[in-house]
Amino acid sequence: VQLQASGGGLVQPGGSLRLSCAVSGSFFSINTMGWYRQAPGKQRELVARISSVGSTNYADSVKGRFTISRDNAKNTVYLQMSALSSEDTAVYYCNANAFKLVPPEYVDYWGQGTLVTVSS
Repeated sequence: VQLQASGGGLVQPGGSLRLSCAVSGSFFSINTMGWYRQAPGKQRELVARISSVGSTNYADSVKGRFTISRDNAKNTVYLQMSALSSEDTAVYYCNANAFKLVPPEYVDYWGQGTLVTVSS
């Protein structure tokens, strides 16, 4: 199972950016998908998460500014980010909790990370 993230880059404070992450490979279904981030010198933290039926939860720091969504037909998760500030600068990682049949188990998979830099 591979996760390919895209959409990172340099954006000015107050700007917007949309991240995408496509999941491919051999799996039966995908449960929860999410985005995490890791800023320099800090631990990785949850940004947003979405269940297979669309239930979402967000870190307090991004509520009202970020929106997570998913396209189950494309096995893709998105993160729309707006009102960005320097505090949002980090490497963003996508995550997918996928169910495999052989052996039957849920496994967490991670993308390679995409850098978001908020700076003027």
